[in-house]
Amino acid sequence: MDRVIKLLAKYRDVLLYLFFGVLTTFVNYLVYFPLYNWLSCSAALSNSIAWVVAVAFAYLTNKPFVFQSDDWSRKTLVPELVKFISCRIGSGFAETMCLWVLVDRLNWNGNWVKLAVSVLVVVLNYISSKLIVFRKK
Repeated sequence: MDRVIKLLAKYRDVLLYLFFGVLTTFVNYLVYFPLYNWLSCSAALSNSIAWVVAVAFAYLTNKPFVFQSDDWSRKTLVPELVKFISCRIGSGFAETMCLWVLVDRLNWNGNWVKLAVSVLVVVLNYISSKLIVFRKK
């Protein structure tokens, strides 16, 4: 049992990021799929709108729970938020471009492409959050 506890403690950041990453992805899908499937918005537009909602959710959960950044003062919050959004713009742009090319231009299935591209986005977002945004001083 001690070994399991040590492993959980060692990989705490990754496990929590995966948990909240799944929740963030779920929030993203809750916005994307209705826009794309029911309202017939393009994959790129649906993804852009879903991205805004998911980024807000991700910041509000990653900051305190994953990276244990509990300083909400303006001095910390503003630069941290700018870095977070800047990193997410990069991965969001990559995701949206993949959807635009593969779905809107090549007519691949927007639901399956969205799911596949999400894996890449989660990895990119974890790396940027860990190394750039919530880096330990």
